[in-house]
Amino acid sequence: MTSAAPASGNTSGNTAGITYASAGVDVEAGDRAVELMKGAIKATHNSSVIGGVGGFAGLYDVSRLLTYKKPLLATSTDGVGTKVAIAQAMDIHDTIGFDLVGMVVDDIVVVGAEPLFMTDYIACGKVVPERIADIVRGIAAACSVAGTALVGGETAEHPGLLGEHEYDVAGAATGVIEADNLLGPDRVRAGDVVIGMASSGLHSNGYSLVRRVINHAGWALDRQVSELGRTLGEELLEPTRVYAADCLDLARTFPVTGGAAVHGFSHVTGGGLAANLARVLPHGLVATVDRSTWELPAIFKLVSELGNVPLADLERTLNLGVGMVAIVSPEAADAAVARLNDRGLPSWVMGTVTEDSDAILKSGPDYVQGAKGVDGGAVRLVNAYA
Repeated sequence: MTSAAPASGNTSGNTAGITYASAGVDVEAGDRAVELMKGAIKATHNSSVIGGVGGFAGLYDVSRLLTYKKPLLATSTDGVGTKVAIAQAMDIHDTIGFDLVGMVVDDIVVVGAEPLFMTDYIACGKVVPERIADIVRGIAAACSVAGTALVGGETAEHPGLLGEHEYDVAGAATGVIEADNLLGPDRVRAGDVVIGMASSGLHSNGYSLVRRVINHAGWALDRQVSELGRTLGEELLEPTRVYAADCLDLARTFPVTGGAAVHGFSHVTGGGLAANLARVLPHGLVATVDRSTWELPAIFKLVSELGNVPLADLERTLNLGVGMVAIVSPEAADAAVARLNDRGLPSWVMGTVTEDSDAILKSGPDYVQGAKGVDGGAVRLVNAYA
């Protein structure tokens, strides 16, 4: 009978013991990454942020909520999806943060809430300090655009689970809205006008489809594409437009208490325009959206042609040039479009809201009702793209 080796023994014949570093986790690299990103994070802080970088929890002073009659907290969490594969392939990591922040804070502003603070999470196969710092710098830059404080985060090294150059990112944010100013389906009325706000490109949705298409076509990321005016990779990595500040400005300029008012927003992410717009409409109303009011940006035409992708599939997967939608009273429509354009955000009237009474049109891929588990209103797409 043989005896078990003591726990402290080494049965491999090696004189050196197993360390955390030899298991693939470099604590010192993580510390260096924090030092490299500190300045970018602090640039997002305002007087409400308590403490600095590196605490166990981010602290945010919400004393101003005492002035609210009935403050409602809004929260959202999301990731970037397979767009990270493009960033990794191109070894460009300082833009993916805009995709993360946009996906999170722009869901919050849909109800009219101001995103107060955000945290991030990065899982990677190996901590390369400069790469992690680039990712966080992008997150911080986008938070500054949104007016949101980046109050904390976590970087986790997962050797054996992720490859050395692989990573994924996620984040969460919290916002606040006065209950009387809450936007949503209850505000929307027949006669309201639908305003489209241009996307910057693909944003962060549908990349599984897009990557499948370009792989099928055999196109490399460094391929120069005349229709795009740059390489394919540069186009695919175009950062998501962050709408938070523009939407909040619009909601404050045209408050729900006024005759000319913003009644709701819809963030066009996974599922496309119709499905996401239907989520913020009340049952019994339909938004008729006229495709001829805008032209498909070149990247969407390219994906369609390279993959012979059916229009219906494109429309329920990609944003097709519209990243955010505002639903406003007819009295506010012209002024709202003008204000958004003055802020540098291309916007236009794309449709109207009416009673959903025409049973003949309630079928086919151009009609969507009750999308994403919400038994709400409907969206009808009409005409061809310009």
